[in-house]
Amino acid sequence: MKFTVSNLSSSVFFLLIFYAFVSPIHGSNRHAALFIFGDSFLDAGNNNYINTLQLFYQSNVLPYGGETYIHFPNSGDSLMGRLYRFIDFIARRPEYAKLAMGIYKRGARKFVLMNLPPLGCLPGTRIIDVEENGKCLQELSNLASLHNRVLHLLLLQLQNKLKGFRFALYDFHTDVTQMMNHPFKYGLEDGKSACCGSGRLRGEYSCGGKRGQKEYELCKKPNTYLFWDSYHLTESAYKSIADRMWGFSNTSYNIGPYTIRHFFQLP
Repeated sequence: MKFTVSNLSSSVFFLLIFYAFVSPIHGSNRHAALFIFGDSFLDAGNNNYINTLQLFYQSNVLPYGGETYIHFPNSGDSLMGRLYRFIDFIARRPEYAKLAMGIYKRGARKFVLMNLPPLGCLPGTRIIDVEENGKCLQELSNLASLHNRVLHLLLLQLQNKLKGFRFALYDFHTDVTQMMNHPFKYGLEDGKSACCGSGRLRGEYSCGGKRGQKEYELCKKPNTYLFWDSYHLTESAYKSIADRMWGFSNTSYNIGPYTIRHFFQLP
């Protein structure tokens, strides 16, 4: 099937935007509350007790969590959305601004965000169009780039409009792209295939055998892969990115004057 924006609804994907907010607690100069709004890239809890499509949207089964320090199935938050919502998200910038302003009115002043990765270059999206033979879906990645540009502009507008509003935006898109194209530079061996899954590039979302397909493959050394499954990164990749997000370095991709470290040091 030839991939086009018009048939996005036939494909599965994950929620699009990641927000983390740091808010001061009224009456205290020493402590702050940290509020995290995210998807499966920024787990803030789990959805094990929510009325959802359990076998597809959750991942509290092995081998999820089996390669972590605790060697136990994770919390189950592997939230996935649908591609047909992507266009809606691109068009809903005013709603994001309204959300940020609402939290700002409750005392939040420091906002930490990540932009979108190259959505067309994940193992699960590379295999959507069989005619492209595993190449990135450029049309989908272009939409992610559009989102990222508008997101930055929105943050700049909020910064000019709201007194004390400060943001740290991490260029997750560029960082993941570099890791895909130059895996050895980051101590990895594979930047395109998934460690766990089936089919070409192990891009079929079958890891764990609980999503209608019991058979799946599991690589021997997950810490040498960028991608754990069709859409999510490995623990080693997350650790590497988290280190760069924390502060400025020669290999970090922070946009703007602030990093997460700054926000924990500034009043």
